[in-house]
Amino acid sequence: MKILCVSDQIDPLVYSTQAKERFKDIDLILCAGDLPSDYIDFIVSTLNKQTYFIFGNHNLSEFNYYHKQKKHTGAHPTWQDERSELDMKGSFGAIYAGFKALKEKKLLVKGKNGKKRPLLIAGASGSKRYNNGLNQYTDRQMFFKLLPLWPRLLLNKLLYGSYLDIFLTHAPPRHIHDKEDPCHQGFQPFNAFIKRFQPTFLIHGHIHLYDLNTPRVTKVGATTVVNAYSHTILTLGQEENDDDGENK
Repeated sequence: MKILCVSDQIDPLVYSTQAKERFKDIDLILCAGDLPSDYIDFIVSTLNKQTYFIFGNHNLSEFNYYHKQKKHTGAHPTWQDERSELDMKGSFGAIYAGFKALKEKKLLVKGKNGKKRPLLIAGASGSKRYNNGLNQYTDRQMFFKLLPLWPRLLLNKLLYGSYLDIFLTHAPPRHIHDKEDPCHQGFQPFNAFIKRFQPTFLIHGHIHLYDLNTPRVTKVGATTVVNAYSHTILTLGQEENDDDGENK
């Protein structure tokens, strides 16, 4: 299974009239945050593949459609009163995975027992709190945001023999691909989460790769942590170069 991962930057290799041919063998698209919705819409419309997304700490104009919000006056203010979550499942053709555990029944993987089962995906939106902005959290807050996922993941283990295949986040785990400034620190709860549930991949954004020598992929126990900045292509089990022979 080939997976196109994107985050943080509109990549000219993806936002291109040649995208359909360049990424013709992609099976799944994962958007790891800080991307405008019209870019995600272009990707979905052009490649016509199942797409999951989460929000980062920018491009949050549609965040309140997916989360109940009280009046917020931080860096990304919203004046929406608290109300029921709107049904936006079909928004720009992508599925929102933020703070959800989901089964992708259209894409099957071979379980440990040799039988095929749905692809198991969970997601977490947001970054570390640095200016009290929208979709920013402390470690403690993120821990409690992840806690409701546990029952579904434990059920996955009973039904399929695995907790999770892909954990899609915006911020990285603490001390893995992150930086020391307050904005770009990773979440400590992510480290405990991947140790407990052992997803094949944790795919994140948030950390821009300006130096080609900066690591994009790090193995942590049973989990491969991948920075999706701009775009990269994975297979379920190993990283691959894109069609142009380089990871962007």
